[in-house]
Amino acid sequence: MSEQKQAQQHVVIVGAGMAGVQTAVALRERGFTGPVTLIGAEPHQPYDRPPLSKAVLLGKAEGSAFDIDFEELGVELRLGLDVTGLRADDHEIDTEAGPVAYDVLVVATGAQPITLPGTEGVPGVHLLRTLDDAVRLGPVLERRHSVVVVGAGWIGAEFATAAREAGCAVTVVEAADRPLAGALPAEVTAPMAEWYGENGAELLTHARVRTVEPGAPGRVVLADGRELPADAVVVGIGAVPATGWLTGSGITLDPSGAVTADERLRTSLPDVYAVGDCASFPSARYGRRLLVHHWDNALQGPRTVAATITGAGAEADSGPYDPVPYFWSEQFGRFVQYAGHHADADRLIRRGDPAEKSWSVLWLRAGVPVALLAVGRPRDLAQGRKLIETATAVDPARAADPSVPLKAAVV
Repeated sequence: MSEQKQAQQHVVIVGAGMAGVQTAVALRERGFTGPVTLIGAEPHQPYDRPPLSKAVLLGKAEGSAFDIDFEELGVELRLGLDVTGLRADDHEIDTEAGPVAYDVLVVATGAQPITLPGTEGVPGVHLLRTLDDAVRLGPVLERRHSVVVVGAGWIGAEFATAAREAGCAVTVVEAADRPLAGALPAEVTAPMAEWYGENGAELLTHARVRTVEPGAPGRVVLADGRELPADAVVVGIGAVPATGWLTGSGITLDPSGAVTADERLRTSLPDVYAVGDCASFPSARYGRRLLVHHWDNALQGPRTVAATITGAGAEADSGPYDPVPYFWSEQFGRFVQYAGHHADADRLIRRGDPAEKSWSVLWLRAGVPVALLAVGRPRDLAQGRKLIETATAVDPARAADPSVPLKAAVV
């Protein structure tokens, strides 16, 4: 894109989380000179989310605002503003404050947590997605209330960890037969179930919530009739792309509700891109479309969007967007990392004893690593991630020996 054309192009970014903020930053880093407007639904300065379930929740930090001078960056912030629609033919979005015109639009609205049916507006029932959520939950931990966590996924485990650290009585209820049932296979998550009890939290599996009754304390009534006292209930049962505002816009969504972006994160509408938790993209590496609800995806994707918008050597220097997905979780005194996508693997290799503090699991397809889970083994993660990125085959026998560095297991 020529400098003259850039100066006339107005880029509007909807969503002021990691993906939206990094898109604005990446545009400026690539020399984009046109006006950039960043619109966020929350009134707070744009902030990072991972600390919400850790330092912010425990009162060890007041917030997690990005250390970015938006004024110096030449980015207009419009915060506390809900976007309600997109009219692509007019190149305008609708907001509570009226329409906003764009030349280029970036959809970065992230995901929204799934609520537990029947609990909307019930006192004492919480979600943990925003800074306001973390602030509301702070006093629960300070007063060492009894807490019931619904869902033993990543966010449920992280909140349970923080609540136990604060001295709360914690019961986690999970409808499936194990933690992380939707994310990892049973043979991998089985040892993780032990972490709860070891840290003083009770884990109930095959447990479905019938109702939540408010009170002091309230009660969580399970489908089998069991009643759990609860001063507070925290719901962590997943999230869905926050794309409801795109209804009627003509943009193509996949069955999950995510915007279907292409290999350069362009959408089905002209001059509209999508990035982060709200967008799925085609992965040639894994032969399928991926929807990745994790921080690293929101950090990496904006670079592709900015390269494509500016057009300066975009194809040559960044290529199609096809990352090795990566995320981490801190729970029950363990640092858990995952890289890749294991769904099509044909072999699972264990490195170390899962009863110990550190171990890892490597997934292979035709002898080539496609995914790796590391618990307290960051070197495995770093080396395994490189092997996945380069599609380098390994010797299964050597890869199964935890004393052998993964990079030394290459065929």
